[in-house]
Amino acid sequence: MAEDRIGWGAAERAEIANHAANGSWTTVDRSDVPADRSLARLIWVYKRKRSGALKARLCVQGCAQVHGVDYDQTFCATMRPTSLRALAAIANSAGMRMRRWDFVAAYLQGDLEQNEVVYCHAPPGYATVGADGRPRICR
Repeated sequence: MAEDRIGWGAAERAEIANHAANGSWTTVDRSDVPADRSLARLIWVYKRKRSGALKARLCVQGCAQVHGVDYDQTFCATMRPTSLRALAAIANSAGMRMRRWDFVAAYLQGDLEQNEVVYCHAPPGYATVGADGRPRICR
């Protein structure tokens, strides 16, 4: 059980490092959040892979978001494993080479629209405090 606690902590730190490397957010003071905007909560989702690896994903608790205010689309392009195998087979039969892909943090590669901003609380366990003593907000 203690190994799992250490493993889950390492998985959380790896997820936070992925967000930091991708510049997923900047922290702002609570006073910088417009009055008409709500703050989304972030939650940790844990999964033990078949290989035994522990994965922690940081997700926005979307049930608190308002359509048209916090978001206007709910689409994320993904590839099914069967589609990837088919693509590999087609490339092989055509004598083409495929490059390697890193899917570790692929979901972090998306961009928001120009005027689209999401405000949320800091990740659970990783909050920072501003000069006013209040927790900083992720933007």
